[in-house]
Amino acid sequence: MTDDGEPLHGKVIAVPESRQLEVFASLLERRGARVVRCPLVTIHDADDEPRVVAWLERLIDAPPELVVFYTGEGIERLVAFAARAGLEERFVSALARTSTLTRGPKPKRALRARGLSATIEAPEPTTAGIVRALEPLPLEGRRIGVQLYAAEPPKALVEHCAARRIDADFVTPYRYADEADEDEVARLIERLARREVDAIAFTSAVQVDRLFAVAAARRLETELGHGLAAARVAAVGPIVADALDARGVRVDVVPDDSFHLKPLVSALIDAFAGKD
Repeated sequence: MTDDGEPLHGKVIAVPESRQLEVFASLLERRGARVVRCPLVTIHDADDEPRVVAWLERLIDAPPELVVFYTGEGIERLVAFAARAGLEERFVSALARTSTLTRGPKPKRALRARGLSATIEAPEPTTAGIVRALEPLPLEGRRIGVQLYAAEPPKALVEHCAARRIDADFVTPYRYADEADEDEVARLIERLARREVDAIAFTSAVQVDRLFAVAAARRLETELGHGLAAARVAAVGPIVADALDARGVRVDVVPDDSFHLKPLVSALIDAFAGKD
């Protein structure tokens, strides 16, 4: 705790979040931080609406053995697609009669908001965790629905399904797009390099991708490397931490077991307080 009673007093924390930017910023500011807002990506509905609606119709008309949900955002987008197509009630009703597997707390919460509960939770919020949860299930020759967060399904999941003759019906109900312009992102990189930022808190792997893409386009890779080495780097969960690690970035802060904004703020507070 600092002299004025606020645990993050005087700390400058960069926030690349978009969808919950003000929620996250408020959580930090209430604890004394100065927040640098730089939303790196935004989220839009998938462009191919008929394809998403066709997936919903298949699930309603012939429910699969299991539906795998990667993200809470995906569930919310699917419900919105269903509502526009006049299928929301039938979609939710079909899910209530179908086993579901969730990766992490966000899809679990999104189901709960619709009066549903996850049948199975992945032992870890990764594709490896999804595969581990699928392994003991008798799914050979069966069809499953899978909500993705990227256009291409994870290789490990595809290989697992192919080896067991599982018919995986994939849907990606949203896409990411750039939000902050390159000049703004470049200014953030320069502030990091000048050691004007005490921490940067990532909440999705695509934020990492965008930051490094802009650094490459502006020839600021060295500055970004120095800036990230000087600041505390926080990740909301293991997926984001893995994305940073893959780029050689040291990750200082990850919540222990609950991967969303409030635990991330608590973990930042502990890191600045010198707690393990």
